[in-house]
Amino acid sequence: MNIEELREYCLSLKGATEDMPFEDEYLMFRVFGKWFAVIPLNDPELKVFVKCDPAKAVDLRERYASVKAAWHFNKKYWNSIDLNHDMNDETVKYWIRHSVEEVIKKLSKKTQSEYLGQLTP
Repeated sequence: MNIEELREYCLSLKGATEDMPFEDEYLMFRVFGKWFAVIPLNDPELKVFVKCDPAKAVDLRERYASVKAAWHFNKKYWNSIDLNHDMNDETVKYWIRHSVEEVIKKLSKKTQSEYLGQLTP
């Protein structure tokens, strides 16, 4: 996966927006204003930071060499995934979707309902 494919996938998720609040260092993806994926642009290695259930975050770090605790983020919840290594693209996409789910479940019930309403055609 390259950066454009990663960006397009993140933006394909319901309610996703992107911005660069820290100038040109990070590309942030949000749902309802909350981060679900971050791409560091100044890193020579393509990676994405994703939010994760705390128990699953540790398991992923143990299972994949490409997964580490995300630098400068709450390491209890955030993982850094190096792309194009031992985790295939479909699995990376799964964990990006998981990140959106983790963000949504922390929102108010009203906002969760609003988001879920967006999912139905």
